[in-house]
Amino acid sequence: MRILLVGAGLSGAVIARALAEAGHRATVIDARAHIAGNCHTERDAETGVLVHVYGPHIFHTDDEGVWAYVNRHARFRPYRNRVKSTAQGAVYSLPINLHTINQFFGRTMRPDEARRFIEAQADTSIADPRTFEEQALRFVGPDLYRAFFKGYTEKQWGCSPADLPASILKRLPVRFNYDDNYFFHRFQGMPEDGYTPVVASILDHPGIDVHLDTPFVSDMAARHDHVFWSGPLDGYFGYDLGRLGYRSLTFERFRATGDWQGCAVMNYGDPDVPFTRITEHKHFAPWETHEGSVLYREYSKACGADDTPYYPIRLVREKALLSQYVARAAGTGNVTFVGRLGTYRYLDMDVTIREALNAADAFLHAVQANARPPVFSADPA
Repeated sequence: MRILLVGAGLSGAVIARALAEAGHRATVIDARAHIAGNCHTERDAETGVLVHVYGPHIFHTDDEGVWAYVNRHARFRPYRNRVKSTAQGAVYSLPINLHTINQFFGRTMRPDEARRFIEAQADTSIADPRTFEEQALRFVGPDLYRAFFKGYTEKQWGCSPADLPASILKRLPVRFNYDDNYFFHRFQGMPEDGYTPVVASILDHPGIDVHLDTPFVSDMAARHDHVFWSGPLDGYFGYDLGRLGYRSLTFERFRATGDWQGCAVMNYGDPDVPFTRITEHKHFAPWETHEGSVLYREYSKACGADDTPYYPIRLVREKALLSQYVARAAGTGNVTFVGRLGTYRYLDMDVTIREALNAADAFLHAVQANARPPVFSADPA
């Protein structure tokens, strides 16, 4: 069969590889001039630093199969994400851990003491937190909430934490030990030469053709037996019901000599600092040595028509519009919507790969059974 994959990021590449290995002909197109989507990496010409062009991506997973998959396409070096935060005139480690708690409150508590102390700070009257703010107040109390979450969240999402669902904060743990590893998954690492060579290796198959600088036009679908769409779900329909809401990012890139901030990621929780964080990219490859440094200041903003969509908002209005687009998608013929944009969900890289593998498998089984392939790689709801 002739399969068209719109988007040369992880979803498109993984599905194309699986279908090509099964004997189908896969054509991958991307409107950008490069592969790998938002995890694209490239060398800075002046410093030689490996730069995460669309912001840092750190691979972490408990999925042993996905970990084995990516390691077949690159050498992954051990990497631990240790985030710092500048707040109220001091630097702390995140996620909130025993060191953060003791430093912030000027104490020397043991784990059991700190647990009781934070419980005393917390608003235990909130039995079932429904908003981001309630979740924070229930589990860390007002002081830590204001220092590390309130201002940062207002900048990141452009609205009050009281208007955001509690599920967003559930991604951030509180630890009563001195573990400052941001993630808790078994497998964590960085590809030695960046993510773009990983995707290039996945796409390296005689059954795959890749065409960059090639936007999708509607008559392309008629020339293929099936389309896998990893672009915005609403974009497939020309946004005719309205645009789904996203937050986007603006990067202020600058160079420095030596080590500018001493860590890869420095958050800024104070509301009077306009950016959310500064990332220093040479620290994402600590096995390399560079005299120069490349850094990004990140500013969050509403996503306009010409901006890159990063984070789906998924509040009440967006969910209502999403349900309309899902209904529209159900009426399409030969299209499967995949990935972060195609299913309007926040996805880590490992989940993206797993869902892509599952989508390819489901397609192959449907073809074998002479049945209609699934419309979505995963339920957008």
